[in-house]
Amino acid sequence: MGHKTHPVGFRIGTQFQWQSNWFTEKNYLDFLHEDLKIRKFLEKKLQKVGLDRAEIERSLKKIKINIFVAKPGMVIGRAGSGIEEIRKQLEKISAGKVQVSVSEVKTPDLSANLIAHDIARQIERRLPAKRILNGIAERIMGAKAKGTRLEVNGRLGGAEMARTEKIARGSVPLQTLNAEIDFARSTAFTKYGTIGVKVWINRGIKSVRKKNKGGKEKAKAEATEEKRIN
Repeated sequence: MGHKTHPVGFRIGTQFQWQSNWFTEKNYLDFLHEDLKIRKFLEKKLQKVGLDRAEIERSLKKIKINIFVAKPGMVIGRAGSGIEEIRKQLEKISAGKVQVSVSEVKTPDLSANLIAHDIARQIERRLPAKRILNGIAERIMGAKAKGTRLEVNGRLGGAEMARTEKIARGSVPLQTLNAEIDFARSTAFTKYGTIGVKVWINRGIKSVRKKNKGGKEKAKAEATEEKRIN
């Protein structure tokens, strides 16, 4: 049997870094569930502006959240009113003071998460799956990706029998750690059931990053300070 692993998780520490950066021994469960609530809120709130990811960093009394979106202007709002509203709602969810910053995704067509959600929304509008995949694949390769794999599975077009539609362009070497391969899943909710979407994007070969020793030392120092206070 095949032994499959998540392409992004497989490259944590080399091509990608953790999206939650904090360390604790006593409050791990509380912090974990708090992070999940924050991410769930942001996914629902920023669904229409193209949310790629949210990076969460915790210190002793402050939470820093960096939101990566395709349309930052719609999140920030007029004179920062939009981001201030999001900050107040996040402070109701979390226990500490929240600092929110917004960053732009420079190439949305190379973000697997944004592409997966785009495919799901088009399927919900009842567009033909094959046409969607072909158009999306051309967009990805036009953004100078080295390769892509797209897959949808379910009762496509309302058919009685579920089936899988796949399309591939270029190369996607899943076992090559030097290859920066982004991966994401999404779900399309239709009247005849859910349809799963998977997206792999090969952004090219990049050198493996060195381990961040400074980050480890900082985490240990924060953990020691937390022990001293408690």
